[in-house]
Amino acid sequence: MTQQSAATTPMSKEMQDCVQACMACHSTCEETMSSCLRMGGQAPTQVMGALMDCADMTRMCADMMMRRSPLATEMCAMCAQACDLCAEACMSMPDDAQMMRCAESCRRCAESCRAMAGATM
Repeated sequence: MTQQSAATTPMSKEMQDCVQACMACHSTCEETMSSCLRMGGQAPTQVMGALMDCADMTRMCADMMMRRSPLATEMCAMCAQACDLCAEACMSMPDDAQMMRCAESCRRCAESCRAMAGATM
């Protein structure tokens, strides 16, 4: 299938779900960063770095799937890794409800991206 014909083929349900999971995770990471900043910098640098990486990766991954990039499969695998790392970082602050929401969103996205990484785009 050529790149042009791939772009005109409707996205599979699994790909649509993965794009939605990526965008939801991106939003949650951005909200969590904002929450951390409002806390006055009490979040460890490692957590903030993981949030920034995950926010960037999930947005880029969704973009690449939507435009049917030939690199989307590899991006999904990398995105799953970033989400796993972010979920782990957020879990280091178990008393923070926003961090727990973010960890859950990251886990959902990682699962969806792993499934897409194993699929052909």
